[in-house]
Amino acid sequence: MTKPCASVSLDLDNKWSYMKTHGDEGWDSFPSYLDIVVPRVLEFLKQRDLKITFFVVGQDAAIEANRPALSALAADGHEIGNHSFHHEPWLHLYSQAQLAEEFDRAEAAIEAATGERTIGFRGPGFSCPQTVLEELAERGYEYDCSSFPTFLGPLARAYYFMTANLSQDQQQERKQLFGKFAEGFRTLTPHHLKTKNGPLVEVPVTTMPVFKVPIHLSYVQYLGRYSTWLAKTYFSASLVMCRIFGVEPSILLHPLDFMGAEDDGDLGFFPAMDASVAEKLELAGFVVDQLCTKFEVLTMREHVHRIRPRMKAAAI
Repeated sequence: MTKPCASVSLDLDNKWSYMKTHGDEGWDSFPSYLDIVVPRVLEFLKQRDLKITFFVVGQDAAIEANRPALSALAADGHEIGNHSFHHEPWLHLYSQAQLAEEFDRAEAAIEAATGERTIGFRGPGFSCPQTVLEELAERGYEYDCSSFPTFLGPLARAYYFMTANLSQDQQQERKQLFGKFAEGFRTLTPHHLKTKNGPLVEVPVTTMPVFKVPIHLSYVQYLGRYSTWLAKTYFSASLVMCRIFGVEPSILLHPLDFMGAEDDGDLGFFPAMDASVAEKLELAGFVVDQLCTKFEVLTMREHVHRIRPRMKAAAI
């Protein structure tokens, strides 16, 4: 019996981008952990003969010291996507001219570092207003995957504001971070988006069907700090729900899912950063292995190409 398909992607947020969003000083010196996390993730994927999509930040690709790590992603056969240039989760405040410059710089830097032209996008902090979708369509992108259908966005934002070092102006910039409660009513099914510049395929980050609670790896790692059994049971149940409701999941990873307390003491504000590398790799392995057991795991590009004929057929 043929397995349904799924996709895995990793938002390659760097140390400076977490510090910037958190409001910490020193982010503008662009501290990086890519030399630690990229080899670790690539080895993790090689052990499973798995190819995924990495969404790269243009600012990282523009820094010469980061290029060996980033070029290794493409050299290993992984897809490279665009995660913006400045990694600012308030793209709704950008003018059209600012958006054009943002994409120009990101695309040029990412292609120079990896040799890959990006055809997919995920907004930082799931920020992707209509103006961004129109820019993507005009540039010939095939897909966006910034939709995050969950009811927990306001709760995540409140927690973030409580733990971050933000001024009132900075909080105002970030007031749409993680989305509104209404995001939970959005579909989990990949679908066509119409813009004035042409169509796009939208592939939502999968949340648990019906309940719309997050199932991406960072959330599972967070649950694992309370109970490894709970975290594993929760994710396994989520995949069962996906199979029952016909959802072909798109699972999101982050670098800190593969980093532990011994790697970096400056990011303790991030959930589950008190865990060890060994603990995180064990839980990451469980999540990915469970996904591979129940689904054929593809890159985002392959996922879109696989489902597009069915989407067209459904629209007739």
